[in-house]
Amino acid sequence: MIKKFLIERCSWILLFLFTQLLFLFIAYIDSAIPLASVGYIIFLTALIFIIFLAVRYNIETPFYKSLKDWEGSLDLAGIAEARSPFEKIVKNSLADQTARQMKIYSKNRLALEQEKDDLLSWIHEVKTPMTTMHLMIERLDDEEAKARLAYEWLRIHLLLDQQLHQKRISFIENDLHVGKVPLEPLIVKEIKNLQSWCMQKGIGFEVDLQVDEVLSDDKWMAFIIRQLLTNAVKYSEASEIIIRSRMENGQTVLEVRDYGRGIDPKDLPRIFDKGFTSTTHPDQAATGMGLYLVKKAAKSLLIQIDVKSKPGAGTTFTLIFPKQNEFVSLTSM
Repeated sequence: MIKKFLIERCSWILLFLFTQLLFLFIAYIDSAIPLASVGYIIFLTALIFIIFLAVRYNIETPFYKSLKDWEGSLDLAGIAEARSPFEKIVKNSLADQTARQMKIYSKNRLALEQEKDDLLSWIHEVKTPMTTMHLMIERLDDEEAKARLAYEWLRIHLLLDQQLHQKRISFIENDLHVGKVPLEPLIVKEIKNLQSWCMQKGIGFEVDLQVDEVLSDDKWMAFIIRQLLTNAVKYSEASEIIIRSRMENGQTVLEVRDYGRGIDPKDLPRIFDKGFTSTTHPDQAATGMGLYLVKKAAKSLLIQIDVKSKPGAGTTFTLIFPKQNEFVSLTSM
């Protein structure tokens, strides 16, 4: 900040140096003026000027230091009080801009809330004909047609569910209810929902739960499991999906392992990115949102996700749940 202050006051310093040199020049060409006396005057004025610069530095820089450290939020409380007229102009301009941005932010947030509410309402309305359609499919006698329609119905159901949670994810902190979640009924329910698809692809499940309860939110935990199982089924053929839980270093660990096509090493660091789809196995129907939403939901639930994969050998997703005392901050939200 000192360097910037000196650069800002460079014109003052140059003017002072010019006047001192002018005094020396006049004393040099005019023998009637004692050179020693002029040198003494220059020394005193230089000392006063340095003190003046130091005082002005301490007066002027606090406002600009706070402005530099300001994070650009809509809260101006972090900016120091404006003293000089120019500082007041800057702060008043910032206050006006902030007020305008607050109005725009509030307007956009209301519009977003309205759009979210409209979409959620539409999704819930669609669930009624979807339920009716599922019952009609169950009554079909043609097993081949029944299996195909059940698969397409499941795809629509999963896409609607993903869209529903995509709209809710921005407000997940207001939607959390942390408690003991039994894993077995949750996992069995999600497996049953994928049953028709699994039968079509010849996929079975092996469930080994050494730990049957976790501290989490049941709705979002179900969503995370649903997405991981959906991915495992989607990219597997005629194999088993293994689901295991255990205690490790005082934390519950849940693994979902498949023996599908796996993930290319170059894609692995990006699988949780929004909208990312495989570069080695392009899928036009993929949205690239499933694992992105899983990562965001897991972060809010303090769940760590690790992924190991080998092309052609399958993928293992590991969920590491937080210790009980780590939920103090989560339950206080």
